[in-house]
Amino acid sequence: LMLGIDLNGNKECLGIWIGQTESAKYWLGVLNEVKNRGINDVLIFSVDGLPGFPEAIKAVFPHSEIQRCLVHQVRYSLLHVSWKDRKAIATALKSIYTAPTEESGLEALMSFEENWGKQYPHIVQSWQRNWDDLAAFFKYPGEVRRLVYTTNPIESLNSQVKKIIGKRGAFPSEAALYKILFLAVSEASKR
Repeated sequence: LMLGIDLNGNKECLGIWIGQTESAKYWLGVLNEVKNRGINDVLIFSVDGLPGFPEAIKAVFPHSEIQRCLVHQVRYSLLHVSWKDRKAIATALKSIYTAPTEESGLEALMSFEENWGKQYPHIVQSWQRNWDDLAAFFKYPGEVRRLVYTTNPIESLNSQVKKIIGKRGAFPSEAALYKILFLAVSEASKR
């Protein structure tokens, strides 16, 4: 599923695709299809950490910005953190992405590195390596930031669709699956 948000803040499912696996190459095809259907300008893409996805986006929409999901980044950061440090690390990371400006976010990242860098260098390296894609949302006002800093809107739609699909054991055909997906997305769109 691909979710779009227009300039008025309205959310719309841009399409439903069924693929064997999720890859950057697969999404490149989806992005080309979306462009061929008439979407020529996308301000910002909010994406998870799928390798190669930002490059696929730039190939089709070279002027669009990439915002890597901060929720995914925080989860990844906390993967190998001891339980006794999790709350403190999460709080320190929150100070990075809730900073009012990119400069203050970078200062918070430097402070994080000073306090936790020796113990958790992989976290600092990951944030530094992905900073350009993590910090794109700083350029926008709060109303836009809330829409793009995370992939939660699409995750929510996926969750609603999975609830409906999960009730069925199997589908007699791909067409039947598309019908159920369409109905699930239509139902979710009412909310």
